[in-house]
Amino acid sequence: REAEIRNTILAQVLDQAARARLSNLALVKPDKAKAVENYLIQMARFGQLPGKVSEQGLIEILEKVSQQTEKKTTVKFNRRKVLDSDEEDDY
Repeated sequence: REAEIRNTILAQVLDQAARARLSNLALVKPDKAKAVENYLIQMARFGQLPGKVSEQGLIEILEKVSQQTEKKTTVKFNRRKVLDSDEEDDY
């Protein structure tokens, strides 16, 4: 039931090319596609969408969502001090 409502709202909000792009995204990154769908539905409910969202508009929304959910990668090196047995042979 909820999926039908979501699909109906998205069909009213997105044009054909944008729907196709969102479907492709859902195959590759379902979490990101769900976030974009939630964003679009929220904007539609509050009347913030002037008309149908084109493919270019969807790309801009994808960039916004990507910036908000971007994970920063950090690399930490733990260097271990190893006792070198060769030094003991010199005595």
